Amino acid sequence: MSRVELVRVLEAARALLARPGNDFTWSSFVDSAAAVEEFDNAMAAVLAGGTPVGLSILFAPTGPIQEVAISSGWGDAFLELAGRFDTAVAGE
Repeated sequence: MSRVELVRVLEAARALLARPGNDFTWSSFVDSAAAVEEFDNAMAAVLAGGTPVGLSILFAPTGPIQEVAISSGWGDAFLELAGRFDTAVAGE
């Protein structure tokens, strides 16, 4: 796992989820603040040397990030980010 790249991916996901006007209706996130908090916690865990449980689910097809992305008009950005996540986790 490339921790540096994983943190970069988490930061990018956090920035997308923090955009004003995002639609969280179909995601498991209550709202932007909840999504940002989850990513802040995940980044802290990675920086401390851990691996947050359930991180892969967030980036999965039809997972919470993709649901927000599709509803909010940044589906292509999500696909690019999910690819970066897969690469970071694989350590390539």
